[in-house]
Formats: sequence, structure tokens, C-alpha cells
Amino acid sequence: MPKGIFNVPIAKNEPVLSYAPGTPERVALKAKIAELRSDEIDLPMVIGGREVYTDRKERMFPPHEIKHTLGYYNQGDASHVEMAIDAALEAREKWAKMAWQHRASIFLKAADLLAGPYRAKINAATMLGQSKNAFQAEIDAACEFADFLRFGVQVMTDIYKIQPESAPGMWNYNEFRPLEGFVYALTPFNFTSIAGNLPAAPALMGNVAVWKPSKTAVYSAGVIMEIFKEAGLPDGVINLVYASGPVAADVVLTHPEFAGIHFTGSTGVFQSIWKKIGENIYKYKSYPRIVGETGGKDFIFADNTVDPRVLAIAMLRGAFEYQGQKCSAASRVYIPESIWAEVKEIFGKELATVKMGPPEDFTNFINAVIDESSFDKLKGFIDRAKEDEDAEVIFGGNCDKSVGYFIEPTVILAKKPDYITMEEELFGPVLTIYVYEDEKLDETLDILDKTSIYALTGAVLSQDRYNIEKIAKRLENCAGNFYINDKPTGAVVGQQPFGGARGSGTDDKAGSIFNFLRWTSIRTIKETFVPATNYTYPNFQPDTK
Repeated sequence: MPKGIFNVPIAKNEPVLSYAPGTPERVALKAKIAELRSDEIDLPMVIGGREVYTDRKERMFPPHEIKHTLGYYNQGDASHVEMAIDAALEAREKWAKMAWQHRASIFLKAADLLAGPYRAKINAATMLGQSKNAFQAEIDAACEFADFLRFGVQVMTDIYKIQPESAPGMWNYNEFRPLEGFVYALTPFNFTSIAGNLPAAPALMGNVAVWKPSKTAVYSAGVIMEIFKEAGLPDGVINLVYASGPVAADVVLTHPEFAGIHFTGSTGVFQSIWKKIGENIYKYKSYPRIVGETGGKDFIFADNTVDPRVLAIAMLRGAFEYQGQKCSAASRVYIPESIWAEVKEIFGKELATVKMGPPEDFTNFINAVIDESSFDKLKGFIDRAKEDEDAEVIFGGNCDKSVGYFIEPTVILAKKPDYITMEEELFGPVLTIYVYEDEKLDETLDILDKTSIYALTGAVLSQDRYNIEKIAKRLENCAGNFYINDKPTGAVVGQQPFGGARGSGTDDKAGSIFNFLRWTSIRTIKETFVPATNYTYPNFQPDTK
């Protein structure tokens, strides 16, 4: 067959559509939402390219309208996880041997399907299944997912270009092999793009995957598999299973062909997985790659030179977009005493205009939290803050789950910097503020550094460049993604590679070369053109007189 050194299309970020009144995308999205709401589906697992149904049907419903049924998904068990592993391993050899440009073509096509004919469907499914408003769904399910795929193809070729030097008389080169075995992708509810990227990134590098999505995001996961199939992904390369986490872990993490895990979720779950991998390390053919992005207790730190309105808007957007259910969401804010009154007034007036309700109404900024357990946990923290002497609920605080899991955007004023909501990840629309004395800026930075186990995102807001430099240096280990004069959310593929360290994960930066390198095993080859015919070296010759 013809050979060549191929240049892939230059990756560019997918433009975000506005969904403003009267735009064609708004009309198309509303129509798709109505269509999906009108149809109850029976959602199968996809194993080895086959649709798999079971006798156990689990109801899917919008978090904001719990009485409405979107359909039912087919709950699997250990046998289905084993089936998915077998299907992946059966597909591995042929997929690994496929020329890289054909793998690239599949995922480039998937990106164009996302950006084109499937845009309304993936956004509508995300809005209904995960209670995201139109803008949040657009930047996630359509744009970021397409970005992950397009930049992934570019990064793959960048890796293939990493080659060693060759001395005279020899040729050295690297081959980038897929891992031996299968990769387990364990994905979260909060970003459809992450759910698609976690199995897709290893697959781009020639690996096969078993994919278990969050039970609260199976509705959009089904659309993702539909897109992969239409893009031409061969059967068995990515296998979608709906099984409980512990059941899947018992099968996956004891299998000798387990080659790695691509994870986004809670710190506790990730640590338990890591522990189990360690306990089973002697069983595996290779040392598994462990890649994970976990929790965050993300911060905003302001000094007394900040524009109070800029700070207020960064707080509102950073804390309450998608109900604070972003790993990067602002959860704690440190504000100097001298500007607190003005910031509070501006913030309160802006917050009073925020609308809450179902995402089908495009004017709603706040929608529902993901499920009842999340609702109950968040309400517990809010109720506690109402009673504690060390805290005060200054905005919001109302919770109602009669129709959906709605929690009003809530702001807690902590009277001590180690109050529980300053330390623990809440993952909801709850923001805690600590007001510090202006002259204790350095001391407060020390407190911020030691307050949380996490180090995912953070931001400094200031108009003093000396302070910006000092604060950025002092907090260098507190965040893997650090923002200057912006909210700590909204990382874009190809622009701000995302990930954190400490308790927040392995900081492998999804969508970047740092992540993709984890999904390949390098073989270096040296060829000598004229081999030696004598075993001795010049130093073995005797001295001459």
C-alpha cells in the first residue's frame, strides 16, 4: 500500500455557539430537548459492538424533574465486565496494528460529528441527564469533547515525532506501542467531555478500553457510543458497561491483562483503587499506568487592590456555574477586611438576579444538583452552618427536593479559617468566605496552603504586580492550574492543560502530551550499518617504543 509521512489537520478549538434568542442553534437545541423528553429509551450496554440488555432496568430521570422518566438503562454485573474485557482483548491485536492515520481519522470524524449533526443531541442529553444549562452543556459536551479528540490526534503525532539522535554508522528510532492488555476508563457525571475522553485518549494510542461511566451520566454516555460507532470505531475497542463500581473493580483490578486506569472522580475512590492495584501488583503482566484527576478545594485569594466588582463576578461564576459541580469550582475565598463590605454589597446584588430552575428554560443560571445523596450532603453542611457559632449563612441557604434536587446558591461566612466548609470538598453551589486582616496577608497565605489536602485550581485577584508575583510563588504547590485575575474554572484544551497534584490527582494534564505519553510503551531500536568484526578496542593495543 502507499506510504507517506502524513500531516494531520491543525487542531483548533471548537467555537462556542451563543444560543441567544433567534439563533438557529437555540431552535435546534430546543427541538432536540423536546424530542428526547417525549421518548423513553431502553439503553443497552455496548460490548464487542453488540447491544447487551439485561433483566435489571434502572430508571433514568432529570435531576431537576425527578418524576419524568427519560428511559431505562440495563444494569450489568460481573459477567458483563468479564465479557467487556474479553471483547477488548480480542480486538486488541487488530486495533494495535492499524495504521495510526486510520485511528486518527476515526476520532477526527467523531469530532466533526459532535460539532455538526450530533451537536444538539449531545447537548440536549447532557442538559436532561445531568441538569446543565445550554451554555454549560455547549462548552462541555460539544466543544471540549471535540477539542479533546482533535488535539488528541495532534498530540499523538507530536509524540510519534519524538525521536533520538543517531551517531555516524547507526540509526536510532523510537516505536510507540500500545500497552499490553486493556485500559479501564472510570468516568464522572459532571463533564460529558471527560466521560468521552477517558476511554478515547488511550484508544487513540492504539489501546483497547473497558468504560464504566457514572450511573448518573449513562444517558449522555449512550450518545457518545453512538457517535463512536458512526465514526467507524471497530467493535470491541471501547466497551461500555453499566455495573456498580465495586463489582467492576473486583473483576478489572484482579485481571492479569489490566494495563492501566484513566480516572476522574473522588479522592477516596482513587486512593482505594490505587491500594487495590498495589495489593494485586504481582498478578499483572505489566505495571499498570495509574492516571487520575480527583477532588479539589479550589480557592480565590484577593488582596486589597482588587477591583471589587471583578472579584464579585469571579466568585459568582467560579462558584455557581453548573451548581459548583466542577472539579475546579471556587469553593473558598480569602478577602481582605478593608474591601469586604463593598464586595459583599456588589456580590449580593448580583446574586439576587440569578435564576434557578430546569435547564429547559434557557434563562435559568442555576439548575439541580446531580442526585439525592448529593442534595442531602450539601443540605447537611448548610444546616450545620446555620447553627454553628463559627459560621454564618449570609446568602441563600434554601433547599428543596420536592420537584428536583434544587439547592439555592449559598454563601457561608467562616469566622475561622479552618471551618469545615473551608476544608472539605462539597461539590455543590456552596461558597465559603474568610475575611482576613489586611496586614496578615502573608499569614493568610500560609493558612491557605495548609488548609486543604487538594491542589487542583486556584486564583489570585490583584492589581499589584508585586503582590501577584509574590502570591503566585508562595502558592506554587497549591494548584495545578493557577489563574491571575480570573475565576479558577474554564480550562480549555490546548490552552490550559488541566490537572492537579497533592490529593487532587496525578497531574497528567488531560488532552496534553503529558497524558498521552502514559498510554504508550516506548521501544527504542538501534540499527548498526557496518557491525564490528573484531572484539577488541584500541586501548587493548600494546604501547610502541
